[in-house]
Amino acid sequence: MILHAGLCPGLTAEMARLLKANGIRTVVDLVSSDLEETAQKCSLSYKALVAIRRVLLAQFSAFPVNGAELYEELKSATAILSTGSKSVDKLLDSGLYTGEMTEFVGASGSGKTQVCLKIAATVSQSLRQGVLYLDSMGGFTASRLLQMLQGGTEKEEEQAAALQRIQVVCAFDAYTMLDALQDVRSSMAQQVISASGPVRVVVVDSISAVISPLLGSRHPDGMALIMHLARELNMLAKEFGMAVVVTNHVTRDASNGLFKPALGRSWSFVPSTRVLLERREELHPGKASACRMASLLKSPRLPVGIQVDLDLGNWEPEEDAQRASGEGP
Repeated sequence: MILHAGLCPGLTAEMARLLKANGIRTVVDLVSSDLEETAQKCSLSYKALVAIRRVLLAQFSAFPVNGAELYEELKSATAILSTGSKSVDKLLDSGLYTGEMTEFVGASGSGKTQVCLKIAATVSQSLRQGVLYLDSMGGFTASRLLQMLQGGTEKEEEQAAALQRIQVVCAFDAYTMLDALQDVRSSMAQQVISASGPVRVVVVDSISAVISPLLGSRHPDGMALIMHLARELNMLAKEFGMAVVVTNHVTRDASNGLFKPALGRSWSFVPSTRVLLERREELHPGKASACRMASLLKSPRLPVGIQVDLDLGNWEPEEDAQRASGEGP
């Protein structure tokens, strides 16, 4: 959790700035630090830091939860949001589930950004819900988004209203992305509704662009930051009933030469659902740029291996395209 003004009583913007300037950026950094030393380095009141730490520990420490109560809460809070594609919705067991993270994996040009744009357009226009779109690669294209919205309605005022419900943030590093997510958390917790309305879906395109630079010996704290980012995304989903959508690249497996999702085994446990996007030029001659195949790699509800054909050109599902080729987990 990134430190910021309003996170708890007594933590001002100036205090957060001084703490960050001295390497204390998160709640974990603060509660695990030597407060006497921190107070001297930051020229802050030791008594104030002790009070803040007590509040943070009470606010963010884990408490036991009754399983039956948790189940009833999940049933009442879960919603299913359409992606705008009947084929993708069928692959996801009706659509995106709030409280969960869905990951779309694929090589460059596989259609990950197009899927994200379509989800943003559908949630904003058809469902009239707010969307936070975190662009970490500069792939967001406003003209393509407008084209999708125009396909849903010819009324310019409805197109403009849908655009206003989509917040776009360029986040080219993990810290900027964490700050954007924390801003959403803060506004939701304080019930502050922006002009675009409450956020229902968070789209991160792409998660691997901000995580990959943190992997390796040059960033010894990289894994901790990665897990912090994962925890922040999942907490947003669960605490505020959001659906989180992320995209990820693929790498080639040295053992068999096949492509697999990037970011390694630790990240593989983070998303609830994983979908692989691939180009399928051979299926539709003359429509190579639009035709894709989506395969279910991980799901809490459906057997893995299910595949559907997608036409990203017009977003009309292919008839009889679904074929269950895999076995259950």
